[in-house]
Amino acid sequence: MDLRMHQELAAVWDDVEADDDVRLAILTGAGDRAFSVGQDLRERALLDREGVPPSTFGSRGQPGWPRLTERFTLSKPVMARVDGYALGGGFELALACDLIIASDRAVFALPEATLGLVPGAGGAFRLARQLPLKVAMGYLLTGARMTAQEALRFGLVNEVVTSEKLDETVAAWTKAVLRSAPLAVRAVKEAVMRSVDMPLEDAFSTSFPWEQRRRHSVDAVEGPRAFAEKRPPVWQGR
Repeated sequence: MDLRMHQELAAVWDDVEADDDVRLAILTGAGDRAFSVGQDLRERALLDREGVPPSTFGSRGQPGWPRLTERFTLSKPVMARVDGYALGGGFELALACDLIIASDRAVFALPEATLGLVPGAGGAFRLARQLPLKVAMGYLLTGARMTAQEALRFGLVNEVVTSEKLDETVAAWTKAVLRSAPLAVRAVKEAVMRSVDMPLEDAFSTSFPWEQRRRHSVDAVEGPRAFAEKRPPVWQGR
């Protein structure tokens, strides 16, 4: 991932959030070799020679900010379709997604420490929150690689299938998400992501804007009505 790619991705995430017809985004890599192997280190070496200050945690002030790893208010769910290598910044992108569907040949790692770097796009923070701390530290301090089955055992991914079944499985998950009411999905994501580090009592007393929209929406009436009338709901997203 180079600076140009980060700029282009930022425009995509702007469109995803702004377009109400987009209810779910799927992030994947081209081809079947890798999801992403992370930062373009050749570009980083060139920037070093040009005297550009080294990067650190976060991307503020850099092209493409806020990147997906720092879009804390993105209200649409994002699913990572991982086939092959998800290393460094690629793994950090996947960790920032709400769902991860991986092929059985997927490989995850944060090798930054072995390169004199840090997982600055949130990997150090998210892995320690999504794994037991000692397990996370083992991967972070050594750059060790994690297989798809290990990631599944740790709860980092939602499902692991053969590469031949990956698209079929992603489509099934997509269909399942799209059966839910769009405002309810956004309200749930917002409430979960904003409250995950709150005391439980504070979470119950916090006002969540997307929940206010859902609560007063047409869809909030449509769901129970459709259930009572024994028919599929027709969501309007309002």
